[in-house]
Amino acid sequence: MAHDYLIIGAGPAGLQLAALMERDGRDYAVLERAAGPGSSFTRFPRHRTLISTNKVHSPHTDPERRLRADWNSLLSDDPALLFTRYSDRYFPHADDMVRYLADFAAATGARVHYGTEVVRISRDDGGFTAVDRDGRTWRAARVVVATGVPRLHLPPIPGIEHVEHYDTFDTDPTSFTGQRVLVLGKGNSGFETADSLIAHAAVIHVAGPHSVRLAWQTHYVGHLRAVNNNFLDTYQLKSDNAVLDGTVERIEPRPGGGFRVLFRYARTVESARELEYDRIIACTGFRFDASVFADGCRPALAIDDRFPEQTSAYESTTVPGLYFAGTVTQQRDFKKSTNGFIHGFRYGVRALHHILAARHHGVPWPATPVDPSPEAIGDAVIARVNRSSALWQQFGVIGDVVAVTGETARYEEEVPVAYLADGGLGPAEHRFVATLEYGPDHDTADPFDISVPRVAENDAENAHEASYLHPVVRHYRDGVLTATHHLAENLDNRWDLPAVHRQPLAAFVKECLVDA
Repeated sequence: MAHDYLIIGAGPAGLQLAALMERDGRDYAVLERAAGPGSSFTRFPRHRTLISTNKVHSPHTDPERRLRADWNSLLSDDPALLFTRYSDRYFPHADDMVRYLADFAAATGARVHYGTEVVRISRDDGGFTAVDRDGRTWRAARVVVATGVPRLHLPPIPGIEHVEHYDTFDTDPTSFTGQRVLVLGKGNSGFETADSLIAHAAVIHVAGPHSVRLAWQTHYVGHLRAVNNNFLDTYQLKSDNAVLDGTVERIEPRPGGGFRVLFRYARTVESARELEYDRIIACTGFRFDASVFADGCRPALAIDDRFPEQTSAYESTTVPGLYFAGTVTQQRDFKKSTNGFIHGFRYGVRALHHILAARHHGVPWPATPVDPSPEAIGDAVIARVNRSSALWQQFGVIGDVVAVTGETARYEEEVPVAYLADGGLGPAEHRFVATLEYGPDHDTADPFDISVPRVAENDAENAHEASYLHPVVRHYRDGVLTATHHLAENLDNRWDLPAVHRQPLAAFVKECLVDA
């Protein structure tokens, strides 16, 4: 059972990569321990409502442009394989994702071996060996791990072993009737859980050492989403619930049932205080499971050992030939962009596919010839930033590249900017890199505070000070950054006005080329 690639996991990332490899005739196999694809969605989120948006009624006709508000579809040329055909709910039910992934796997011909749980991965000079629970051996030159982050991340709190866990607790809210409940964790799973208990629990506290961060302010969709923040009303409008800022120092079971918690507040001079609860639920996030890797093959971990450490090519920093796809690649942009979510990592997976093709199959990054004139280069960039979903979703992380050498120019789409910076596309005399980015203070400023001045719409002169998402074009000469140009923000996200966007960009490109 030797292959060029083994893909571990048939979730969205594993299926996305398999579909691309199937289309291009690669030699691969997908190993999935469950009986069907997307098994994590049969369990999570526990209250069964996804927080990935599903905008069915888009004002746009361009399929690429529509993907900006479709956060669930995988990438395919088949219009039937869009998630928007599976639910008309803006926040869909998780079961709809399970149905969608099963159909996607079947329609794309993904070669998935279900019921194949990998229990050991080792590496020698000949490549990788994976052993499954039935004792079968699978060999491959390279392995791509797309298993997500399946293990609960528990903070090192004395007594944490006594509490209930988000992944296994009884979600029936009536079982909490009249009880005092402590929810550990201020992320979406914590507030999703707290919201579900409001009508039944007597008191609910949500606790954590860090401030609550709201996604509408930070633009990081993993921060608290509005769909889960109803609990904040019950706290600030004094309904016997609270958000506690500080650390849990110790958890002790009480002899008669329930718990005594030693809590230290972060924002007061008060010493640690004892609080009592009937039940405690840990909603403290998840982590990567590296236990299947043999010694000498176990990848280095990062961010409190929660994710595998990766290069800009999504490859392990310590195990050559071991790659990662999907939510585990958020190590590259942790709490900054969207590699942790389908609408982000679907483009990261496609970038990985291009990287593997270039490294191991002699296929260069896809490129389109462009006339090397400043006007043609500017128009090509304008056309892409106005329709691209990849640049929109993976803001600041993935960009389009125009390489100019001599009298030729080529346009390369959807390149991870870190991979480019590391020399992934090779040398070029000139490169223009176009990304979509927020301003430097976008994650702290209150966008609804009208007393705070902001740059006016279509203000080309002050575009570099804009806070909202807008195109940024950087010029590199022989790999060295020489100049940066910001395109003015626009309410409708249309950056194509002749005097505001097109002419200033063409002038910027011309100046960069003339100064060479």
